[in-house]
Amino acid sequence: MGRKRIVDRDAVLDAAEAVVARDGAARLTLDAVAEQAGIGKATVLYDFKTKAALIDAVVQRAVDRDNAFNRAMTQSLGPRQDAVIQGRILAAAAPLPDDFRAVALNLCAALAQDAGLRGRIQENQRTVIADLTANAASPRGALLAYLALEGLKLLEALDYHAWPDDERARILREINWLATTAPDGDAPLPSPTAT
Repeated sequence: MGRKRIVDRDAVLDAAEAVVARDGAARLTLDAVAEQAGIGKATVLYDFKTKAALIDAVVQRAVDRDNAFNRAMTQSLGPRQDAVIQGRILAAAAPLPDDFRAVALNLCAALAQDAGLRGRIQENQRTVIADLTANAASPRGALLAYLALEGLKLLEALDYHAWPDDERARILREINWLATTAPDGDAPLPSPTAT
């Protein structure tokens, strides 16, 4: 009979997030995670054989948590058309917590350098977009609202811009309005004037 496992996998992932927030994903080491968690490196290696596997697990957990939170917000609205996009708008009512912003920012750098990690995010985005457009009264409006919402969240996550609370709330209300509009796709693109 083997030894009983006493270190929780989530505790190791919590420690990895702390190291990513502090040092960046590129500087994450299994030794640093073990030290942060107060455990031996062998314990980290038990679940995560490599640094890449550990970062992949951190990304997957972040995606899973985000999806679960968005599903909960969607379900809180009850069965209705546009629930998926409106649930995502509701979920975005509060910006990313400060303690996760540094993790998100540093994970973006890891995603930019790893096609496998990007593939995980790309697949998740395909699923989200398919779900929100399938549930929408105006699929194009829902898609445009999603793009606006993700732009808002990305600017905040990358620490490029933060809006005052009242302006942020107004933007979210306007994104919600956009979700239910039927845009005219025949409007011409702007063109430069000849000088």
